[in-house]
Amino acid sequence: MRQLVTEAIILRRTDYGEADRILTLLTPQHGKLRLIAKGVRRVKSKLAGGIELFSVSNVTFIQGRSDIGTLISARLINHYGDIVKDITRTMLGYDLIKMLDKATEDEPEPEYFQLLLQAFEALDDSAVDPQLIRMWFMMQLLRMSGHGPNLETDVAGNRLEVDGSYHFSFEAMAFAPAPQGMMTANHIKFLRLGFAGHRPQAIGQVQGCKQLVEQLLPMVHAMLQEHIRT
Repeated sequence: MRQLVTEAIILRRTDYGEADRILTLLTPQHGKLRLIAKGVRRVKSKLAGGIELFSVSNVTFIQGRSDIGTLISARLINHYGDIVKDITRTMLGYDLIKMLDKATEDEPEPEYFQLLLQAFEALDDSAVDPQLIRMWFMMQLLRMSGHGPNLETDVAGNRLEVDGSYHFSFEAMAFAPAPQGMMTANHIKFLRLGFAGHRPQAIGQVQGCKQLVEQLLPMVHAMLQEHIRT
């Protein structure tokens, strides 16, 4: 059978038999792959070093006739080792991987591979706030699935005002004018940056970023729960 080569990120590792593992990998060319890594749990296995979590690897595999292929070789391209030095970032990394795995089908677009890669880069940078990374990641899942909010006009189709105050309508996925609304132009501008796909490292430079994240994270999380199975 023909051997195939691709970059991959490990989503799941499940022990199988005495020394094997079943891997679920995310790739840019082949979507999600399920591969068996034979003998990988043995001490001298040559495969073990190439299938670390929070890493990008170059893998060679045989697809096989069933839905589980066979891993032939694996070589680390980049390991984001600083993630595991901080328990908060490690646990968030696990959460983001699970979130993406549940939110995507077996043939996700290559953009999802890039999303997880950018998330690892942000998690590996201690200067980037974990809560910002969490909210940014949720915004990208919403954007990429076509469920982003309307950030240009209100529920009546009127342009959002610079000096206006609003509350958010989850039913309409848009803002509604409200004299006592907690959402202002600063919140809307911040959401625009996030939903435009800017990386968290850039968004983190916005003045008052930490407070904006605290105020907006529950709303973005509610959007995700409403529209995407995570």
